[in-house]
Amino acid sequence: MASRRRVVTGHDAAGAAIVASDAALQPQTSPGLPGVEMLYLWGADGPAAYPDSGEQPAWRDHFPPVGGFRFVTFSLPPADHPVPDDAGSAEALAHTNAVFPGLLDTFADDDPGMHRSDTTDVAIVLSGEVVLELPGGEERTLRAGDTIVQNGTSHRWTNRSAERVELLFVLVGAERAA
Repeated sequence: MASRRRVVTGHDAAGAAIVASDAALQPQTSPGLPGVEMLYLWGADGPAAYPDSGEQPAWRDHFPPVGGFRFVTFSLPPADHPVPDDAGSAEALAHTNAVFPGLLDTFADDDPGMHRSDTTDVAIVLSGEVVLELPGGEERTLRAGDTIVQNGTSHRWTNRSAERVELLFVLVGAERAA
């Protein structure tokens, strides 16, 4: 995944609209998730407010709490991407938890890659092809331009192709129905 340019607007002291920030952002990786790249574009842990300085609001975990959101790109390597022997090491997993805080906490211990979060995730496939898998075996193959609304269900993303896949997500914190 390439870097992405993020332009943020704001207001000057007189209230006029300005470009408050214009910067290139780099994707993040971790040896605990070989080949996976994520680029956090914007997010907040509470209701949206207008940070006129162009600074991203503070947020803590990969998945937002109720009232919060994340704007992130997610990229999976091709199916034949090599997995290093130390990908599951304590050091690699600690790095993953530091770079993508809270992400691994949502993963099922007995079903690699299957995870569930208290979020509504809206996404579009930017490039490539990805398979959305549900625990009961239901699958949908999504291609560039396809969209999905994922409502807090357990799921896994799998790239079975020979090409990298990239998705753009907006994750919105949601309350789980009782």
